[in-house]
Amino acid sequence: MTRLTRTVAAATLATALALVSACSGGSDSADAAKTGDGASLEKVTYLTSFGNFGRDSYAWVAKDKGFFKEAGFDVEIKAGQGTGAVIQTIVGGQADFGPIDLTGGLLQVGNGQAKDFVAVAAIQQRTMAAIVSVEGKNIATPKDLEGKKLADTPGSVVRNLFPTYARMAGVDYNKVTWVNGEAQTLMGTLASGQVDGIGQFVVGQPTVEAVTKKKPVVLPYSNVMQDLYGNALITSSKMAKENPEKVKKFTAALLKGLEYALANPQEAADILKKNVNTTNPAAAAAELQLMAGYVRSSNSGTAIGTLDSDRVAKSIAILQGAGALKSNITPDQIINFDLVPKA
Repeated sequence: MTRLTRTVAAATLATALALVSACSGGSDSADAAKTGDGASLEKVTYLTSFGNFGRDSYAWVAKDKGFFKEAGFDVEIKAGQGTGAVIQTIVGGQADFGPIDLTGGLLQVGNGQAKDFVAVAAIQQRTMAAIVSVEGKNIATPKDLEGKKLADTPGSVVRNLFPTYARMAGVDYNKVTWVNGEAQTLMGTLASGQVDGIGQFVVGQPTVEAVTKKKPVVLPYSNVMQDLYGNALITSSKMAKENPEKVKKFTAALLKGLEYALANPQEAADILKKNVNTTNPAAAAAELQLMAGYVRSSNSGTAIGTLDSDRVAKSIAILQGAGALKSNITPDQIINFDLVPKA
């Protein structure tokens, strides 16, 4: 009987060990604790810029392809809700990194709405902010927005920058109505006819068309506001000061994911679909293809992620000239140029 008991116990232990091995084998979570050389990974929380669309898939690529792991990080990716919300979450300590629209960041700092964060790399060299409508709404020019209803998240750069865009485009801002929406439901709001347009990035066209089943009408802010950057990666001022090497390593891994995603848009879209079930892979891949032209500029050469102090100063001057800033600010107040990738 004792021998039988020992035999059953041994079999039970073997089964348990096999189950543990099966559960952990090939799992991302099993690898999350250590790097290939056995070193522990540092946990990091990353926010996307605005929901989970193709334009933000590069973070999932960096995670899936092991770029974060190689840099020593176990990264949790969460959906962001626009510039203002991303800044608040990072400054509040609930996340470590995330992209914001740099112009939106300038507005937040210059109007006393935010502080204690810094940009450490550019994601896009030109702003992708836009108002997006669909055919049948009688919107073809900025002036046509008067008398219309638009939706966006309260902290979105498209919404916060709209008064400046309206002035420069000859639109009476007071004749445009804004209502609140959420990142993942904005396109559905447009599709249902509840609003005439939404705040969106230019690259959102394929996804808008897939959701609304109508041809998008896009009014890019870049048509009237030159020299404005698009998204930039930010972290807290505290993190940048106390852990500069960590910031550099994370930035390099994320930008590696960005470069890979742009070179392999369909694979990037499939990776996003694997992690975010609601993804439309065709639309996500198309977004990345559209975004490629915004990631590099003549100023950045072949490098990804660079930020130029003179260009940022021009952006500030544009906002000041339009009366959009309550206080004077300098590029160094929002960008840590010691941590920015070099051209």
